[in-house]
Amino acid sequence: MAHISRRRSPAPALAAALALTALLGPAAGGAAAATPATGAGTAAATTGDVRAVVAGLERYAHPLRSTAPGGPSDDLRAFGQLTRGADIVGIGEASHGSKDVFTVKERLFRRLAEPEGFSAYAMEISWSAAVRLNTYLGTGRGDVRQIMCEEFQDGYGLLNTEELAHLFEWMREHNRGGGRQLRVVGLDYSDAGPGQYERILAWAERNEPALVPELRRRYAALRALPAGVATRMAAYNALPMADKKTMAKDAQAAYRLLAGAGKKDPWVLQEARVLSHMAAEYTVDWTDPAQAKAASRLRDRTMAETAVWWQRQTGERIVVSAHDGHVSYETVMPEAYPVTMGADLRELAGRRYLAVGTTLYGGDYRARTATGGEGTYSVGPAAPGSNEYTLDKVRHRDFYVDLRPAGRDPVVGGWLTTARPTFVIPGRYPNDPAPRLALGRAFDVVVHLHHVRASVPVAPPE
Repeated sequence: MAHISRRRSPAPALAAALALTALLGPAAGGAAAATPATGAGTAAATTGDVRAVVAGLERYAHPLRSTAPGGPSDDLRAFGQLTRGADIVGIGEASHGSKDVFTVKERLFRRLAEPEGFSAYAMEISWSAAVRLNTYLGTGRGDVRQIMCEEFQDGYGLLNTEELAHLFEWMREHNRGGGRQLRVVGLDYSDAGPGQYERILAWAERNEPALVPELRRRYAALRALPAGVATRMAAYNALPMADKKTMAKDAQAAYRLLAGAGKKDPWVLQEARVLSHMAAEYTVDWTDPAQAKAASRLRDRTMAETAVWWQRQTGERIVVSAHDGHVSYETVMPEAYPVTMGADLRELAGRRYLAVGTTLYGGDYRARTATGGEGTYSVGPAAPGSNEYTLDKVRHRDFYVDLRPAGRDPVVGGWLTTARPTFVIPGRYPNDPAPRLALGRAFDVVVHLHHVRASVPVAPPE
């Protein structure tokens, strides 16, 4: 699951647990390929059982023409239809670092944006990074790759890819044509740029000038952090815990001050709420399993609340793009992530939330390592007894399948509700990418890809 803000070095036992969750913090060094072990972990089903399950899945499977965006999208007509009735669609990724996972997600979003009326794309990025991207999407000002290189640093670095740059460029071209404008939503809160404070203070100066001196005092230490995402996050982490706790109290006090003011602006309150969550997260002792678990729980809840807030505030239908481990209804790592964002979204939005997972049979992915670098690694082929092993026997190379009607078949339903090894590949290497997951309890829809390639990093600006 994509935890972008795991910047600190947890205790060894906790590190093993958190490895599944994250674009974990400072990553390490090599670019050598490696193939993690993928033992099935359960007794393989009989050939007859597998054939019956595959036959049942094929009745509800729709082939994908391509994983590359652009071109005809008739193959996605059924996908658009099965999302009707949902205001929030979570589209997961089995890997943060695989090209084809993100290009197929762009295809899905395009189909939902144009005929189906979705207009927001929520991501595990900071609120302030999304604000910068939305300026580009709405006006064309700035260079999108420059923005990405400046904002997608440290634990956010795996998202600094050509695949996402391509998505943002398409969104910009769509917006140039007028009509419903597409926007990005930042769900995460591990960093906040200086503009976020300036927007709050500028609003207060216009509407509640008496609050300005106290807001400046409360935000002074946060505003004094250095420029640059990675530099700022490192400097924040290096502060004494007592200072970080004081900053958290001040950020919470600033939010309460704005929330109790005579005039209120929901967007300003949201920006202040994000700052309060960010400051609180920096007070977590990640070597303490109980604190780490509570912080991870709060993060998923907060991301869900932000998505629901945006949808209700704007009335826009929204795609939530995050790791499979976040968009799913059930957790694969209860000791670290007791409740998922997907479970919270179902609680908050009811049946207006739809969970779409991605699975892959094998291929390559980029990941960070424990000591600060990045590498490209391989996974698969999926082992007998795993979910992907059976999915890959469906006659289509790449496809999507609605698990809800498929699950009403007794044979398929039994298979879908049984937990089996499943690739849940985090942003951190090494890892064990095959925890047990029951697909039918985790997702409404699954997009299965036979083979994926590693994502392509955006070249740093000269």
